[in-house]
Amino acid sequence: MKRTITHLADGRELIYFDRRDDADHSATDPRDLPPRPLASELRYDPLMDEWVAVARHRQTRTHLPSAEECPLCPAHPGSEIPSPYEVAVFENRFPSFSFNTGTYEQVGGLSEVRPGIGRCEVVCFTSDHNASFSSLSDEQAELVVEAWADRTAELSSLPGVEQVFCFENRGAEIGITLPHPHGQIYAYPYVTPRTRQMLDAAARHRGGNLFADVLAAERRGPRVVAANEHWTAFVPAAARYPFEVHVYPHRRVPDIPALSPEERAAFAPLYIDVLRRLDGLFGVVMPYVAAWHQAPVTYRRDLAHLHLQLFTIRRAPNKLKYLAGSESAMGAFVNDVLPEEAARLLREVVTA
Repeated sequence: MKRTITHLADGRELIYFDRRDDADHSATDPRDLPPRPLASELRYDPLMDEWVAVARHRQTRTHLPSAEECPLCPAHPGSEIPSPYEVAVFENRFPSFSFNTGTYEQVGGLSEVRPGIGRCEVVCFTSDHNASFSSLSDEQAELVVEAWADRTAELSSLPGVEQVFCFENRGAEIGITLPHPHGQIYAYPYVTPRTRQMLDAAARHRGGNLFADVLAAERRGPRVVAANEHWTAFVPAAARYPFEVHVYPHRRVPDIPALSPEERAAFAPLYIDVLRRLDGLFGVVMPYVAAWHQAPVTYRRDLAHLHLQLFTIRRAPNKLKYLAGSESAMGAFVNDVLPEEAARLLREVVTA
């Protein structure tokens, strides 16, 4: 893999990832861009023991441009990426977290305010505007995995970063602002609530590692969707969403950089197969969130087990699952589809 680092007109970093050594990324960014925004505010919620980022500058971010004006398509006047690419990663122009800090006043009450330090990056899976992750070749998908590994390792080493989160939002129903196939990476200045909750549960678990025990039980059960030598994809027994799949490596590793070359290569075809099953379920392009659960930089890292959570909010061909009162206000999920039935339906989709 060839890794080329350059910079955009406002100083943001742009990294190209290529399989070819002769890839040329000498083109520069000719735009006249405004100064980069200050980092968000972090406000502490004492009732939930959680941090909330307030990023006012994100109200002005690009929203559903035409294909001709897509900032993720390469080498046109409004593009964030000056030259053609295989996989490209750049600092988000409208970040939720950054190191460009300013002055932050306390708001009173019991809420502490501090700078939202960290970093947000955009990961472009391909230069093909009309593609999707499920349409990538195995080799192209493996290059994306290499980019995730590279960025996870580098971002984890930044001062103040506590957790690195790689994810993809896909589909208008999810609320995307750019339809070009891409994901994002957040480097948080705290451990996220869900990760903290999972690792605290793992600390209370008696016996072996909680994640490994869950995987061992699911590998023998009726909820497996697909598997190969290194990975198993299954619908969890207590799935929160109508169609939710977790993808685990068989070997317990804390994060993507810890995967072996064989495990990275084996992930691509399995994950693409699962995505195609999801799209084939109702014969429509499925909206989804794909979320990598990685170990935090320091917090209970020894308990973590890397895995990917994939879920859609579509519960039937013409019906969405809305997170309404119980889910949004109480965090108490009610699933409309039996997980065993969801797994069976996904297994029966013909992807060839």
